[in-house]
Amino acid sequence: QVQLVESGGGSVQAGGSLTLSCAASGVPYNYCMGWFRQAPGKEREGVALIEHDGYTSYADSVKGRFTISQDNAKNTLYLQMNSLKPEDTAMYYCAADSPFHPPGTVVADDVTDFDYRGQGTQVTVSS
Repeated sequence: QVQLVESGGGSVQAGGSLTLSCAASGVPYNYCMGWFRQAPGKEREGVALIEHDGYTSYADSVKGRFTISQDNAKNTLYLQMNSLKPEDTAMYYCAADSPFHPPGTVVADDVTDFDYRGQGTQVTVSS
């Protein structure tokens, strides 16, 4: 049974940094994992994804500011968020799905449709 538990959210001023973590259990090693977010009154937005071979994809809105990584030994997914902006304020969700074929064809926006997701962690950025 796949279980995803996010942590690390909080409140920060614009320009600050946060690192989100996602503790994963029951996720096969070759699954694709990622983050999406949803702000009140807005649609879900895929933020970043990572495949088991290290391939990554980012939304244009976060490129150069956010970094996705995973520690396979700890079964943990991370999202390092730097230079945060008020428009980054949202609930952030960790998600996972079976491998995509061929590899490297999935993009960040696809994370919103992944089969498994956690309960989310809130990120609030004040100006």
